[in-house]
Amino acid sequence: MRRAELVAPVAAILAALALSALLLLLLGANPVDALGALVKGAFGDRLALENTLVRMAPLLLIGAGISIAFRCGVWNIGGEGQLYAGALVATWVATRLLPGAEAVLLVPLVLLAGAAAGALWGGIAAGLRVGRGVSEVLSTILLNFIAVLGVAWAVHGPLQELSGAYPQSDTFPAAARLPMLPGSLRVHAGVLLAMVLPVAIWILLFRSAAGLRLRAVGLSPEASRYAGIYPLRETVRVLLISGGLAGLAGAVEVSGVTGRLFENLSPGYGFTGIAVALLARLHPLGVLPAALLFAALASGSGAMQRIAGVPAVTVQVIEAFVIFFSVGFALPRRNG
Repeated sequence: MRRAELVAPVAAILAALALSALLLLLLGANPVDALGALVKGAFGDRLALENTLVRMAPLLLIGAGISIAFRCGVWNIGGEGQLYAGALVATWVATRLLPGAEAVLLVPLVLLAGAAAGALWGGIAAGLRVGRGVSEVLSTILLNFIAVLGVAWAVHGPLQELSGAYPQSDTFPAAARLPMLPGSLRVHAGVLLAMVLPVAIWILLFRSAAGLRLRAVGLSPEASRYAGIYPLRETVRVLLISGGLAGLAGAVEVSGVTGRLFENLSPGYGFTGIAVALLARLHPLGVLPAALLFAALASGSGAMQRIAGVPAVTVQVIEAFVIFFSVGFALPRRNG
């Protein structure tokens, strides 16, 4: 990102913090103490930092996917459903299809299966857009509900643990779990993968002919047609990529964090990922600090409640302020 492009996201964060401080004063809390507790809960010790990094991973993947989709003028609102689709298929591979496979085979297959499922879920919206002219905004929102309900059906039915006692899948075999980084208690290999992929998306967008076509369609579909670019074809491609990254986030979550599938797996990562992309000004590298910010807010909310006596839901209001000002200050302007 150019230095000038950093001004708007920083302004959005500062404006959100100023309003948040005012809100905390109205609640009778000391803003310095409350926000200090929030930072301590997110970065105050090793365990807090590891929790923040683990929460950052799915936001990085989904935010990078959303940024490339929005850059192409494709409004993918389906990150949540694509995450659930990826988690569902990854769980099926790990607990039903190949539960006895070796880790060197099973872990890559679990991740690839999750990414493929997310891409397929995004591909449904692409097919509806190309074949029937259905807006991807509408289709991806509706597909979110279908995927969430699909997971609920699966953990009450074909993927329910063999004992049948709880609505959840069997625990992943050890060979299907992402390895922890050396010396870490919670940070798994998926965090490193999530940090590398936005760089790959940046290379795709700004250092390849394919990325040029995607950006051209986002800037002007009509002009891109005159240049021999087919907007609908690029729409399909970008929804597959964006959905694949969100599906990979679901696979990383079940393989690296929870170790099983259950209802309400995601605390809204798919929707927060949109805010991450907006705060990053739709720049793949910008999603790194943006995802870290939102992960820190989520990780530090409990500490803010314990230490400063501020309700944890106040963090959701702070997140809403960040999102609001991200749209106002941080979203790139378009002419016309």
